[in-house]
Amino acid sequence: MSYDQQYQQSLIDPNGYWLDKAKQISWYKMPSIGLNEKSNDGYSWFDDGVLNTCYLAVDQHVEKGRGNQIAFYYDSPAAQVKQQISYAQLQQQVSTFAGAMRDLGIVKGDRVIIYMPMIPQAAIAMLACARIGAVHSVVFGGFAAHELAIRIDDAQAKLIITASCGIEFDRIIPYQPLVNKAIQLAVNKPLKTIVLQREMSLAELDVKQQISWSEFVKNVIPADCIAVKSNDPLYILYTSGTTGKPKGIVRDNGGHAVALKLAFNDIYGMSEGDVWWAASDIGWVVGHSFIIYGPLICGASSVFYEGKPIRTPDSGAFWRIINEYKVNSMICAPTAFRAIRKEDPIGEYVKKYDLTSLRWVFVAGEKLDSSTYQWLSELLQVPILDHWWQTETGWPMTAPMMGWDNPAPARLGSTNKCTPGYDIKVLSIEGEEVSIGEVGNICLKLPLPPGASTAIWNQPDRYKDAYLSLFKGYYHTGDGGYKDDDDYIYITGRTDDVINVSGHRLSTGEMEEVVSTHTAVAECAVIGVHDSLKGQIPIGLVVLKAGVEIEIDQLQRELVADVRRQIGALACFKRVFVVQRLPKTRSGKILRAVLRKIAANETYQAPSTIDDPAILQEIEQLLSTECQHA
Repeated sequence: MSYDQQYQQSLIDPNGYWLDKAKQISWYKMPSIGLNEKSNDGYSWFDDGVLNTCYLAVDQHVEKGRGNQIAFYYDSPAAQVKQQISYAQLQQQVSTFAGAMRDLGIVKGDRVIIYMPMIPQAAIAMLACARIGAVHSVVFGGFAAHELAIRIDDAQAKLIITASCGIEFDRIIPYQPLVNKAIQLAVNKPLKTIVLQREMSLAELDVKQQISWSEFVKNVIPADCIAVKSNDPLYILYTSGTTGKPKGIVRDNGGHAVALKLAFNDIYGMSEGDVWWAASDIGWVVGHSFIIYGPLICGASSVFYEGKPIRTPDSGAFWRIINEYKVNSMICAPTAFRAIRKEDPIGEYVKKYDLTSLRWVFVAGEKLDSSTYQWLSELLQVPILDHWWQTETGWPMTAPMMGWDNPAPARLGSTNKCTPGYDIKVLSIEGEEVSIGEVGNICLKLPLPPGASTAIWNQPDRYKDAYLSLFKGYYHTGDGGYKDDDDYIYITGRTDDVINVSGHRLSTGEMEEVVSTHTAVAECAVIGVHDSLKGQIPIGLVVLKAGVEIEIDQLQRELVADVRRQIGALACFKRVFVVQRLPKTRSGKILRAVLRKIAANETYQAPSTIDDPAILQEIEQLLSTECQHA
C-alpha cells in the first residue's frame, strides 16, 4: 500500500485504521473501541483495552526466547563506564525494583519523581513504575531545587528516586543538597527518597528519610506486571509554560504503545534486533519515546549515552559510538552536529571510525539549516532526514516513512509529509486555510491520533486554553510554516519568531538560514529588537567555527550582503555580534525568547531548562549597551 493510500485511510477511517494497528501489540484485553469522540472536542482511544507497558517493553521479549539480546548499551565517557544489559537482566532488575516499591506501599496511580542522570537505573525506575501502574515523572538531574519542588507539589509525588550525583563534562554535580532543599520547599512531603550511590560522589543519607538503592532492593520478591486500562496515565512530563508554572503533559498507556510501535517501525524504519541511538536525555520526550519505550517495545537495542558530542574526550565521540555498537540509525538535534562541526569543520574524526552500519540519521528539535545538512550529508554519505514533533504529541507529526515502500525523499527546508493520523492545516489568524506556499499557523485537525497528549495534569482547562482555544476544532502547535504543492510541510519557526520591519512580516528563521551558510559561521541566532523608526529590526548572533580568523567588520559586511541578496533590503539586517556560545536548553534549543528580552534590556528569568545560566550574563554584557542604541 502506498503512502497516499495508508495516510488517507488514517484520516478517512481513523477508528478502523488504529484498531488494526493496535493488533500489532500484545494486550491483556484487546480493545474493541478505537476512537471514542465526545462533546467539546473531547476524545479518547482504545477505551476498553487493558495492557501493561513494562510487559511490552521487557517481559514479552524474554517470553519469546530473546532474553539474551541486548536491551541497553550503556556508554558513559563521563564516568568511564560501559555496560551491556540484556532483556533478561533488565527484567530481573526492573521486577526487583518494582517489588521494592510495592513493599514500600507504592500502588497503581501513585506518582513517583525520578531525578537522575543518564544512567540505566533511570530507565529501570521508569519501567518499574510502569510495571506496577505508578505514574512516573522524570525531572532532569541537576534541576534547581525550586523547580524540583514545584514538580513534587504539582504531581503530589509519593516517592523520589535519585542518584548521589551527575556529571557534566569533568564537573561533578551533587544531587542530594538539591533534593533535600526541594523537599524542604515543597508543601507535599514524599514518603521516602531512594538514592543510587555513585562512587565518584557519595551522598550522606538521612536514615529516616533516605534509603540507598542497594539496601532498597535487598531480599525483595520481584513484582509481576499488573493490568492497567488503556487510558490510565503512564507518565507526566513537565514542559515550560508561559505562566511560569510548568505544564504536566500526561501520556496514557494504550495509545502511547500503539503510536510508538508504528513510529519506531514505520517512521524510523527500525526492526527487532536493530541497534538504535537517540542522542538525547531521559528528561525530554525524546528520551521517553525513543531511548526507552519505543525501542524496547519493538525489541531493538538502545544506546544509553551519558556524555556530550564534544570533549568526551574529543569531537569524535558520536562517531565512536556508531562504530563501537554498530548503530543502524539515530536521532539527534542539529545543534549537536553544529557543535561537532565547530570543533572539527572538515570532519577529520570521522575518518577514524567505521560507520558502515549507519543507514540514515534523523534530526529534530531545532531547524535544520542547509549548511549543517550539506556538511552532514557529505560527511556521512547517508540520508539526513529532518522531521518534526513536540512534547505534546509524543511522536513525529511529519517525517519520511522509512519503514514503508518508497518513503518520501527528503526535501531541503522541509520536515517532510504528515505521518498517519495527523491532518495538518495552515491557517490564517482568522482560521481560514491559506494558499499553497503562504506562511500561516500550523494546526492539527482534531481528533489527534493515539499517543498525543490530551491533558495537562490536574489542569484540564489549561490544556484547552493553551492548545484548543485559538482555532475551533484544531490543536494550535504554536509554530508557523507553509505547505508546498506536494504537501511537504515547512516549519519557519515559532509564531513569535516573526518580526515586523516597517510593516513587513519577516521570519527570523529564514534569515538564520542565510547567515548559517557563511563559511565562517558554526551556528547562529537572529532576533528582532525594537527600533523607533521601523518598529523592529533584526540582529545576528554568530558563533565562529574553530580556527576561523575573520575581522568582525568584514564578517558583518558579508552577512549583510548575503541577507540583502537572498531576502531583500527590506529585511534591514545590518548588525552582527560574534559570541563564544549561544544560550540553549539541555536538549539544544536556542533560547530566542530570552535573547529578545536581553536585547530589549527587559527583565528576564533564566529558564529552568537552560544548559548553563552563565551564558546569559555573557550575552547581556555584550548586547546591553549596543542594543539600547538601535
